[in-house]
Amino acid sequence: MKPLSNFVIRHSKLALFGFIGLVLFSLFGGLQAFGNLKGGGYNDPGSQSQQVTNILKESYSQTDPDAVLVVDMNRSVDDVQSESNATLITSYLKSLTGVKAVTSYYTLGKPPSLKSKDGTAVYMFVQFWGKAKSAELAKAIQDQLGGNHFGATIYVAGWAPITSEINHIIEGDLVRAESIAVPITLLLMIFVFGSVVAAGLPLMIAGLTILGSFFFVWLSSLLTDTSTFSVNIITGLGLGLGIDYALLMVNRFREERHNNKSVAQAVESTLLSAGRTVFFSGVTVALVMLALNFFPQYYLKSFALAGGVSVALAVASALIALPALLNLLGDRVDKWPLFKHRAPKDVGFWTKLARFVMKRPVPVLLLVVLGLGSLTALGMNVTLGQVDDRILPTNNRVVLATNEIRNRFDGREGSPIELLVPNDKASLVVNYAKNLSTQDHITRVETSNGFYVNGQMAVAYPRADMISKDYTRIIAVADVEPRSPEGEALTKKIRGLNSVIMVGGSAAVYTDALDAILNNLPWAVLWIVLSTMILLFLFTGSLLLPIKAVLLNFMSLFATMGFLVWVFMNGNLKWLIGDFATTGTIDSSSLVLVAVISFGLSMDYELFLLSRIKEQHDAGLNTTDSVAIGLQRSGRIITTAALVLAVSFFAFASSGVSIMKMLGLGIAFAVLLDATVIRALLVPALMRLFGKANWYAPKWMKWIQRKVGLEH
Repeated sequence: MKPLSNFVIRHSKLALFGFIGLVLFSLFGGLQAFGNLKGGGYNDPGSQSQQVTNILKESYSQTDPDAVLVVDMNRSVDDVQSESNATLITSYLKSLTGVKAVTSYYTLGKPPSLKSKDGTAVYMFVQFWGKAKSAELAKAIQDQLGGNHFGATIYVAGWAPITSEINHIIEGDLVRAESIAVPITLLLMIFVFGSVVAAGLPLMIAGLTILGSFFFVWLSSLLTDTSTFSVNIITGLGLGLGIDYALLMVNRFREERHNNKSVAQAVESTLLSAGRTVFFSGVTVALVMLALNFFPQYYLKSFALAGGVSVALAVASALIALPALLNLLGDRVDKWPLFKHRAPKDVGFWTKLARFVMKRPVPVLLLVVLGLGSLTALGMNVTLGQVDDRILPTNNRVVLATNEIRNRFDGREGSPIELLVPNDKASLVVNYAKNLSTQDHITRVETSNGFYVNGQMAVAYPRADMISKDYTRIIAVADVEPRSPEGEALTKKIRGLNSVIMVGGSAAVYTDALDAILNNLPWAVLWIVLSTMILLFLFTGSLLLPIKAVLLNFMSLFATMGFLVWVFMNGNLKWLIGDFATTGTIDSSSLVLVAVISFGLSMDYELFLLSRIKEQHDAGLNTTDSVAIGLQRSGRIITTAALVLAVSFFAFASSGVSIMKMLGLGIAFAVLLDATVIRALLVPALMRLFGKANWYAPKWMKWIQRKVGLEH
C-alpha cells in the first residue's frame, strides 16, 4: 500500500481524473452491453440432454419450438370455420420476418394429442430462424396475435416469449430499484457523515464502480453467452460495495484528521489501515464469487464475472480515486454540514454491548444458536427446482398462456421427451416404444412407423425423417410438468429402462441442470472454504479466527436458506414483497447464487471488524478490551454498510420476476443477520471464550505470513 499511497498523494489530480476518464471512456462499449445479454442459461451444456439437443439440431434440423400457441376456436376444432381460421393465423405467422416454420394440429395430420380435452383448442408451434432476435420476435407475436384475432382466442407461450417478458420486466425493475435505493442510501450517508460533501463521496465511488463494470460485461457478451441478470448484480454489488468501502475509507480519514495528522498523513494512514482492509475484503469477495465458475450454467458464470468485476472496480475506486479526492478536498470533505460531526469515542453503545456479551458468553451463544437453528430448520424440507414461466407475475400473459396448456391438454406436446437410439441398436426401437408407452404419465410414444399408446400401436404411418445416419429418433409425450420433481423422476425412470438410449427434452434438461448443481456444489464449497481461510490467516496471522469466521458464516447462511424456503417455497411474506407463484420447489441456481454472494459479503464485515480488533490487540490490549474497542470503532460503519447493502438488494424484492425477489430478499436478510446477530453477539462471545487462543498460530504459519509480506 505504501507505493500506492505515495503515488496518490503526489499525483492526486492524475489519479482522480485519470480514473474517472477511463470509466467514462469505457462507456462507449459498456452501454452497448444491454442489447447483447441473453435470458436463460440455466442448462448444463455438457449434459446428455444437451447432446440430444445438438444431435436433433444437426442431424434432424429439429429444435424445440420457440413459441407455442394455444388457439381456442370457441367451437369444435374440426369445424370447417375453425380450419379456415387456423389457415389465416398460420399465414400471418409465416409473413413475420424471422419465422422459419409453423406447424399445428392441422398441418401434422390432426393427431388427437394436439387438441384440447374439450376439443375446442389446438396447438401451433412456431420456429424462428437461428439469427432472428427471438425475444423481439416473440414480443411482436404476443402483441399482434395475443388475444382475439382471426375468429379465435390466441395464447402465446414458450421460452422465447418467457425471455421477452423477463427482459421487459427487468428493464423496469432496474429503474425502480435505483429510484428506491439511491435516495434512501443518500439519507443514510448524510446521517452517518453529517455533511453533504462527505455523504456524496460513497455515491461517487458506487457510480464509478457500476459504470465501469458495464464495459467488462460488454466484452464478455462479445465472447460468450452472458445473462441479462448480470446487470442486476452489478447494480446491487456496485452500489453496496462501492459505498461500503468508501464508508470505511472516509470514516478512517476523518478519524486520522481528528488525531491532528496533516491531510497527506491522514490519506497515507487511511490507505495503510482501512485500504489494507478494503484490499483483503475485495480479494475475499472476488474469490468467493469465482466459485460460481464451478457450475456449467452460464447464468451462474455470468454472475461470477459480473460480481468479480464489480468487486475489483469497487476496490480500485476506493483505493485510487477516493484517496486522491480526499487529498484534494482535505477538510472540505465536511463542507455543507447538516449537523456537527463528532470525534470517534472508545466508549459507547457498541462497547457496552460487547462487554455485556463477553460477561455472559455461554448464555448468549446458546440463545443465538437456538434462534439460528430454528431458522435453519425451516429449510429442512427443501425441494430444489428450476425456473419456468412461473418466475413471472401470476397475471402475466405468458403464465396465463402456459396455464391453458397445463389445464386443457393431456400431454405437453410442446415439450416432449426426445430419445435417440444408435442405429446399431435399432432393433430395440419397437419393443422399447411399446414398453415406454405403458409407463405411468406417458400419453403416447411416436416412432418411425407410427405411434403407440398403452403398449399398442394406435396409428401406423411411415416417418423416414425419424431416422438419420447415426440415430433413430423416438418421441414420447408425458402429462407431467417437465420442469418439476415429477418430470425429474420420470426422466430418471426412463433412463433406467435402457442405458444405451439417450434421453433429452425439457424434463431431461431440467434433471441434468439440477444434477450439475448438486455434483459441482462440493467443489465450489471447498474452493470457498480454502480460499477464505487462507486469506483470513494472511490478514490476521491467526489459526483459529479464520475457522471461526467460516463456521459463523455457514451458520448465518443456513439460517438464510431456511428463511428463503419458508418464504418462496411455502408462499409467505407476499404482503411485503408482492405476489409470486409457489410451485412447491425453490430454484436451485438462485439459491446457490444467494448463498455465494451472502457468504462473500459476510466475510466483508468479518474483515471490517477483525481489522479493528487486531489493531487494538497489536497495540497491547487484551482480548476483551480489543474486542470492545474494535467493535465500538467499527460497529457503526458495519451497521451502516449493512443497511446500504440491504437497501440496494431489497429494492430488487419489488421485481416482478420471482428469482430476483429471492435474490434481493435473501441477500438483504443475510447481510442484516450477519451484521447484527453474528458480528455483534456471536463474535464477541466466541472471542471471549477463546481468549489468547484467538491469536495462536504455529511458528511455520507465522513465518509464511511474514514471507508473503502481508502482516499488518
